[in-house]
Amino acid sequence: MKQTKRFFMIPYFIWIGLFVVAPLLLILYQSLTNNQHQFTFQNYVTYGTSSTYLHMSLNSLWYAFLITVITLLISYPAAYFLSKLKHQQLWLLLIILPTWINLLLKAYAFIGLLSRTGSVNSFLTFVGIGPQQLLFSDGSFLLVATYIEIPFMILPIYNAIVELNPALINASRDLGATNWQTFRRVIFPLTISGVKAGVQAVFIPSLSLFMLTRLIGGNRVITLGTAIEEHFMTTMNWGMGSTIGVVLIVMMFIIMALTNDRRKKRRELNDDEEN
Repeated sequence: MKQTKRFFMIPYFIWIGLFVVAPLLLILYQSLTNNQHQFTFQNYVTYGTSSTYLHMSLNSLWYAFLITVITLLISYPAAYFLSKLKHQQLWLLLIILPTWINLLLKAYAFIGLLSRTGSVNSFLTFVGIGPQQLLFSDGSFLLVATYIEIPFMILPIYNAIVELNPALINASRDLGATNWQTFRRVIFPLTISGVKAGVQAVFIPSLSLFMLTRLIGGNRVITLGTAIEEHFMTTMNWGMGSTIGVVLIVMMFIIMALTNDRRKKRRELNDDEEN
């Protein structure tokens, strides 16, 4: 049985080695070399001593934080409300459908909606407010990024809420707890694993956004993802681009460590040991 399992794991390890480990090692190698392919730490020194890169790093963290918070504030009530509806699978399908559309197509759709001659400005002109500059702003960038990331926050939270034992909620109310107390002391703590999974699914991709910063933010929103694209596609400084990529990977691992659900893993290990 063990030999069979090992046999079927071979394609998995080959896939991981070729498409995960090898690219990471290549990025690390390029970050430690200059344009003449000589070993150097100069790229990391430049990154650490440059106020520009520091500003980009803080921008990336700040915008990823804002996108995650806004997405969470929208997604948790939506997931809770969804768990109480009939035909939940149909509603879930409607939430998932936008993720099937290419990101570039969604970005251009929002450009059409938010442009000076778009549908939103047409409505604003109709009600007497007049056309406004909606595109190429922080607000439009956060709006579009939040819209794109919402399904990835809703789904894990919804799964955690559905798995919640209703008897615990009923017991809380029988003991005299208000709806707010029940949510704060029972529902939210027991669904925190879904929140953590949603934060991982939203915060980590938001760190490296670059297409939306150009198309929607109009380069007013500068992040590390924008810098990586600039170094690889324009300046051809692959060493510096790879260095920023390594920094982003380290940030992502830190976020994963901070949001890791240790209790759930410990419970699963105990269950495996018992079985």
